[in-house]
Amino acid sequence: MSYQPHFSISAVLLGRVEKIAALRERIQGALVQVPWIPALQKDTRARNTHSSTAIEGNPLTLAEVRALEEGTTVTASVQARREVLNYFAALRHVEKQSKVKKLSHESIFRLHRIIAGKVMDQGEAGRYRTIRVRVGQFVPPPPADVSGLMFELLEWWSKEAPSLSPVLSSAILHHRFESIHPFADGNGRTGRALALWDLYRRGFDSHHIFAVDEFYWEDRPLYYAALEAPRHEGDDLTSWIEYCAEGLQQTLERVWERMGQFAVAASRERVVLRPRQEQLLKALGKSGGMTPAEIWATLKVSRQGAMDLLRPLLKAGLVKRIGTLKNGSYLLK
Repeated sequence: MSYQPHFSISAVLLGRVEKIAALRERIQGALVQVPWIPALQKDTRARNTHSSTAIEGNPLTLAEVRALEEGTTVTASVQARREVLNYFAALRHVEKQSKVKKLSHESIFRLHRIIAGKVMDQGEAGRYRTIRVRVGQFVPPPPADVSGLMFELLEWWSKEAPSLSPVLSSAILHHRFESIHPFADGNGRTGRALALWDLYRRGFDSHHIFAVDEFYWEDRPLYYAALEAPRHEGDDLTSWIEYCAEGLQQTLERVWERMGQFAVAASRERVVLRPRQEQLLKALGKSGGMTPAEIWATLKVSRQGAMDLLRPLLKAGLVKRIGTLKNGSYLLK
């Protein structure tokens, strides 16, 4: 018997799925033959890598993750660097395997070997665990049950999941994999990579530009609480799927904003936006223009900190100043 998830299509979930569909259609339509898709893909890969590894405690910043991918020396432990490089490799792997119709145990083993190779604290990469594990207060199934449970999940993924919206199937796959916890280590990163893989296989993220893991990383306690909730609700996945749909909706909204930024920057000097700069561009877009004092107050930075954020944006032509340096205001160009 294959795995059968239990959930309800609530009004909240239905509303989010409809908004996601509209956002995705808008994004897909705008991406026709644009030349900067590879830059957006590279940015997304870095964001997903940083977020998914940071959830597990990796100390590298987003800037350091980007630098490491580009071959720049980064001051960090060998383990921290290897975790990041492994995850980059895993994302490239699932991108290349996005057309695979059916996945097997070996497909999961191979992904886990890429993610967890030479970074595991216990167990062996690419092999189901042979030990009991505990995740906080949650105790996953015993080792003897893992292979059978994974077989049922893979059968569901191949046969039943295609009848559901990818918004639902990726969330269900993510949660069920984490509940089985089939490996001794590296399950969190592998589960999030599988959720992305589902979005790729189903053609939902055909360009590989949705940095969903950022949503989980930004409120890690909420992510863990959302994962835990169904275990206290009779394995009803409704609240978890609603949470994942909220994350996907926010992700698509950010993609739409970033597409606008990439479109402007594509014809100017290349600029890699830091999270604070994204906040600033968003605030300028909403306000129509801000004085230096308003920027300091909004971002909670010093005057010098504000100028450090503004200077690259001014140089790249994303922002312009009206008036003098002391008394002028800044707005999107």
